[in-house]
Amino acid sequence: MSDGSRSDVDADPESDTEIETGGNTDISTANTMRERADESRTKLWVMLSANRLVITAVLALGVFTAFVSIGTFVVPEFVSTLQSGDTKSTLFSTMLGAIITGTTLIVTISQLVISQENGPLGDQHERMSNTMDFRDYVSELFDGPTPADPSAFLRQLVDETRRQTKALRDSVSGHDDEDLREEIDEFTDSVTGNADEVGDQLDGATFGTFGVLFAALNFNYGWKIFQVERLRHDHADSIDEETDLLLSELRTTLSMFGPAREHIKTLYFQWALINLSQLILYVAVPALVVTGGMLSFFGSGPILGTTLGVQNVLWLVGGAFTVSLLPFLLLVSYIARIATVAKRTLAIGPFILRDSQR
Repeated sequence: MSDGSRSDVDADPESDTEIETGGNTDISTANTMRERADESRTKLWVMLSANRLVITAVLALGVFTAFVSIGTFVVPEFVSTLQSGDTKSTLFSTMLGAIITGTTLIVTISQLVISQENGPLGDQHERMSNTMDFRDYVSELFDGPTPADPSAFLRQLVDETRRQTKALRDSVSGHDDEDLREEIDEFTDSVTGNADEVGDQLDGATFGTFGVLFAALNFNYGWKIFQVERLRHDHADSIDEETDLLLSELRTTLSMFGPAREHIKTLYFQWALINLSQLILYVAVPALVVTGGMLSFFGSGPILGTTLGVQNVLWLVGGAFTVSLLPFLLLVSYIARIATVAKRTLAIGPFILRDSQR
């Protein structure tokens, strides 16, 4: 399964400004996670959106380039040190042990992740019952069956949120309370804009790629729950029974998005860790062959000659060292994404734990 994601997952929306309302309450927010957090597009692309294999390749190229450049221009006397058998033997014997130990550790982690899916019949029945109970509860919001595809399921929740918010605006269109009308108009514009953005990102997204989860991160449901609660409290004297019911239904729909996103996030983490384990096993074999070959064939004698003005010993040792680091570089690229997502989704519900557009 490809690890890439949709190219438009962090596209800039046209309407991304906050609007100040009565009491200095910011109702509108930007439609993407990057803009709400006001972080660099490049940083988020590297940490989240970019294909993990591409990031691994870039890291490997950086290591190789740095090794050769330092040995050629910064510490040229290092070449004579490399020509000795002791230096090469020490370097690659250390890497050989690290590869074996690291690969064993990754396989253990993979087994631990997979073991979470195993269990006695009672546990499996409980898991199935909890899943079906949630689907039955959510299906009451939809006019039809609950979708089985994760992206379609999230999109239907987002679409239902859009529909309910528009119904809320219609319910107060002729209300005497001008502040209530203005705040709900602004809230509706914010929700529908965010829902349109996220819905487009979810359209055709396939689970196993990061596009599904990243689109879900762009829908700031927690902030919307807070706004619904605030509107009900601040305008309790003005809201009629119909509007109060619509606000209650909207809060329920938004609340369903939280556990749905967390469940899909958990499944993606398991999927990504299993993929990581497989990839590390795949690259560990050539890394062991290269490292063992350097110890066996080039560990005890000098490597003479130059190519393109660079000593051959630097080309060979730098290339072999980079290949031996591939399992570690894969681990870095995958864990960087998982840790970033985990940090941004520590809280479930209307809690904002980081500096963000509020």
